[in-house]
Amino acid sequence: MSIETILGAIVIGAVVGALGRLFLPGRQPIGWILTVVVGIIAALIGTAIAQALGVATTPGIDWIEIVMQVVLAVVGVGAVAALRGRTRV
Repeated sequence: MSIETILGAIVIGAVVGALGRLFLPGRQPIGWILTVVVGIIAALIGTAIAQALGVATTPGIDWIEIVMQVVLAVVGVGAVAALRGRTRV
């Protein structure tokens, strides 16, 4: 795994995580690092699901894959925000 791959995953994770927070209504009590981590995980799982469903990889933007990643980021950010909000006293 090269440094470009790792940096690419961080950048894509940050974008996917930020979009997940943007589309989730309300305020989320999580920081930007946790948002990036959730985004990276959502991007990896979204890509795996897209490949398992047979979504073809194109030379351009894979919109179906991106939608899956963002939806998973919304779910992930919501779950993490709910868990963090519940544990704070």
